[in-house]
Amino acid sequence: MRRRASTPGRRASREDLTPAARRIIRLNNGFQLLFNLLWWMPVFYAYQRDAGLSDGQIFGIQSIYYIAFCLFEIPTGLVADRIGARNCLWAGATVMTAANLMPVLSPSYTGFLLHFLAIAAGRSLTSGAASACLYDGLRAEGAGSHYLRAEGTARALGLAAKVVCWPFVGPLMALAPQSPYVLSAVSAAGSLGCALALPRTARRDTGKATDGSGRRGPALLRDTGAALRTLRSSPWLALLMVQGVGVFTLSRICQVNLFQPVLLHHGIAESGHGTVLAVMTVAEAIASARPQWLTSRLSPTAWVSLLSVALAATLAGTTVGGPWAVAGLLCVFAGITGFCYPVQRKLINDAIPAHAPRATLLSVESIVDRGVCALAAVAAGAYLAADRLDPLLWQSAAVTCALVLVLHVALRRAHRTRRAHRTADGAETRGAGAVSSSL
Repeated sequence: MRRRASTPGRRASREDLTPAARRIIRLNNGFQLLFNLLWWMPVFYAYQRDAGLSDGQIFGIQSIYYIAFCLFEIPTGLVADRIGARNCLWAGATVMTAANLMPVLSPSYTGFLLHFLAIAAGRSLTSGAASACLYDGLRAEGAGSHYLRAEGTARALGLAAKVVCWPFVGPLMALAPQSPYVLSAVSAAGSLGCALALPRTARRDTGKATDGSGRRGPALLRDTGAALRTLRSSPWLALLMVQGVGVFTLSRICQVNLFQPVLLHHGIAESGHGTVLAVMTVAEAIASARPQWLTSRLSPTAWVSLLSVALAATLAGTTVGGPWAVAGLLCVFAGITGFCYPVQRKLINDAIPAHAPRATLLSVESIVDRGVCALAAVAAGAYLAADRLDPLLWQSAAVTCALVLVLHVALRRAHRTRRAHRTADGAETRGAGAVSSSL
């Protein structure tokens, strides 16, 4: 595909930011940092074991969590397009604050189940709304070119906060076992303050409205139909969403499901896992904050395809190295993920038409990502149960490379088709102008 004007390597001057745009960026940074600062993440497995839960109950709750996240995504995306992204952010932060207190109030199977169900609801409320709020807010201030850097910086700050805070979890638990959950609730409450401080944005009309066929119907149903019509009429957008599935699935499966099995497989003791994870997080944070390091010689879609192949190759490479090489490759893997995420996010937002239900469409992308991730997690569990970790990594790399190749060819064709339509529309507009002037 030919290089477009909007490329990862093109820097936007910070001097053209209005005070309102700077405020939006600062508050988004604060929200993303505090909302995602889950102090209990490194110890939740041990905490639930100490509370008397079995492995079957713990992993059963995780399965329910993934399913609940998918089920919550569409309605919460529709709600965001109805009540406004800002209002959806503070609703999600409120739910997250309450969710983090549930294990403290009820350290039982029911309490942990409700905790993760509420986490799924809170995160689904903000998954599309946060990106939509930042994108629309900056565009309204004439600072849309700063979105890529702002998205990457917010992600980097959130990752850096985890690196700083997670080493203190162990000592804090020695003083008070419930402290990670209490601190997580305090952080979520801080993100609520950031959401409330965000400037109000224009909200879509509620109630009854006409759909594309001229019929009147409920607003939520109208947004659902509008999102589906947008996907049907824009193969480019649908293909970009599918392209992002590879990045999210590989990064999630590696950093959550396969991280410890890979390290243990190569003889790296559990005492060193925290150090490896911290270095991986630093690598991802640095890359997330600097997507502009990617040159403009390739288009953003080409970069995502290339980085997806690099992710698969890096993960497969862990099968042939020693302990130090494996740790280094995992850090490279995290850095590639950091580069890829903000570029992919900007591609999706740029491809969504101006008047389409943005949060709903972003929720659709999240559903596809997590649905594929859930299937991949089941497959990974089956491979691990059969002690076939290396075949899993090699086959995952081969499948990813094949899918990326097919998708990239499809994206090139969709790009040419879209460009041809734009050229035809421009020609028709010029022709109509000439006729009207001659009259």
